[in-house]
Amino acid sequence: MTHVVCEPCYDCKYTDCVAVCPVECFYQDEKMLYIDPVDCIDCEACVPECPVEAIFAEANVPAQWAKFTASNAQESAKLKTSGGQITEKQDPQEGPECKKK
Repeated sequence: MTHVVCEPCYDCKYTDCVAVCPVECFYQDEKMLYIDPVDCIDCEACVPECPVEAIFAEANVPAQWAKFTASNAQESAKLKTSGGQITEKQDPQEGPECKKK
């Protein structure tokens, strides 16, 4: 099992979760973060750190965000080869499409 970053992270990129990940399985593009399902050890350390509540256990991803399970796998695999790994907290990014609660 893995964890999945879902739509609340889209254009609302906070990296608090990255700083607590013991296996450094987060990747980023210009719009959001992704978790590599191959490297994720399902420790749940990232879940309470996400201020927009975007991270879910794969089995608990809300139906409306089911596509994010596949996109996390695909995007993290692409970003893994292009240097998109993120291992340290950065300044938040709230773009115009951010739907922060």
